[in-house]
Formats: sequence, structure tokens, C-alpha cells
Amino acid sequence: MSGSTPPSARSRPFRRRKRFGQHFLTDAATVERVFAALRLAQGDHVVEIGPGTGALTGRLVEEAAAVTAVEIDNSLAERLRHRFPGARIIAADALRTCWRDLLAAAGDSRIRLVGNLPYNVATRILAQWLDGAERVFDMHFMLQAEVAARLTARPGGKAYGRLSVLAQHRCRVERLFDVPAASFSPPPKVHSAFVRLQVAPAATPCDLETLGHVLRVCFAQRRKKLARALKSLHCDAKALELDPQVRPEELSVGDFVAIANHYREASVPTTRQTVPERPVP
Repeated sequence: MSGSTPPSARSRPFRRRKRFGQHFLTDAATVERVFAALRLAQGDHVVEIGPGTGALTGRLVEEAAAVTAVEIDNSLAERLRHRFPGARIIAADALRTCWRDLLAAAGDSRIRLVGNLPYNVATRILAQWLDGAERVFDMHFMLQAEVAARLTARPGGKAYGRLSVLAQHRCRVERLFDVPAASFSPPPKVHSAFVRLQVAPAATPCDLETLGHVLRVCFAQRRKKLARALKSLHCDAKALELDPQVRPEELSVGDFVAIANHYREASVPTTRQTVPERPVP
């Protein structure tokens, strides 16, 4: 048995783990295009999800005031710590990370999110961030083109659904550009797109948990008439000024918000003010 020191993790050849859905962005021109789209400002705190081999991380640490990167692969996280000692590298599953604590640590800095999201968990990560979007300035994500289409879909289209409404209620969504499979290693079997979600105040405030419930009910029967979903929700189409004969997929974001607010108001139990009885003299 040799007494020599074993090579460190950063010097050993990296083995891709299929279970993490790893497709690393390697095309330099695409990296620069992504970086340009961010338009970083002095003082920005960037949170990068899934930095992988650090192709974009290297550009971020050059310009951002602070960079926090969350990487699920421990061996990659260790390599990134050695390459970018000025960045905060967290080895964790993005779906199990306490984002509110992480963002609180950023103080008053403007929070910018960026990431190459694994296709198998992209929608769940997006839903998680949309729920806490009040602390975020914007989000830039590399996604499966199909997910990007759902984010930007308009009422009546096949791609329009729960994710479309949740995203558009909280953000202005733009599909910035498409990215060919050859830009990744290994090349994925799906097409990709880069999107921007600019967080903006909602036109009408709405409880997101309630909105999520309403969307689940409505889109569970998207090809049925709205009347059926409203009946399940105990909502009155006439009071909402909605046509009960249309399909849920034809409703606007504002329509769903109105239904959610109506449902929430109807679900809140009314408490009676009771006057305590006076003792009999």
C-alpha cells in the first residue's frame, strides 16, 4: 500500500451523475449572451442555481458585489470553492434549501436569480421561487423550451396552464432566446430557452396559496366548462361576471385572481360579535 497522498477532489476527473440531470453549459458565446442579458448593476447580489462546472460563475464573480451558488453535487461544490474563494458555495438541493434564510443573509442588496435548471425539477423550483418573489428583483433561467412556452403562454393556447398564471401574476415574463443542444455537455435531447422573469407588483393582490388551489381545481378539468370548476369551488359565476360556459383555459390571469379572491372571501368564517350577559342582580 503506497504512502502517497491521494489526489484531491478538484484534481480527480469529474464524473457526471445522471440522477442529477446534469447538462453543463459549455458554449462560451452562449455564456456571454446570458451574462449580457443580466445587465448587472453595482451592488447586485446574484444567487446562482446549479452552477455546475462554473462556466457562468466565473463571469458573475467578476462583476457582482456578491455571488451565492447552490450546487447539489458535493464534488462540484468543492471544486467551485477552490476556483472561486470569493463566492459563497452551498452544497445543497435547491428544492430543499431554505431560500428565505438565504435571501435574508443578503441584507438590502438587490437579489438577482440565475440558473441552468435541471429539466426534471424546473417547474417545482420555479413555483418555489414565485412563492417568495417579493425579495427578488428578477430571475433569469435556462429551461426546457416546453417550460418556457408554458411560462409565456396566453389564454386559449395548449401550453397555457397553472404555471403560466402563477408566473404572469407575479412577473413580466420574456423568452429572450433559444439555445441549441450543442451548447451543453452532454447535449440534452430537448430544446432549451433562456427566460427573464421581472418581478412586479400584482395588478390585484391575491393570496398565492388560495390562487394555487383554484388553479389546481380549474386546470384539473381544463377542457370542461367553467361552471363545473366553479361549482367545486362554491363560487358564483354571475357575481364574478364570468361566462360559465367557457373553458378554464380561456380565462385571463385577472379572471383567476378574481375567482381566488372570491373563493377566499366566501371561505373565511364569519365571527359574530356577542355581548356578554350581565349578571342578574
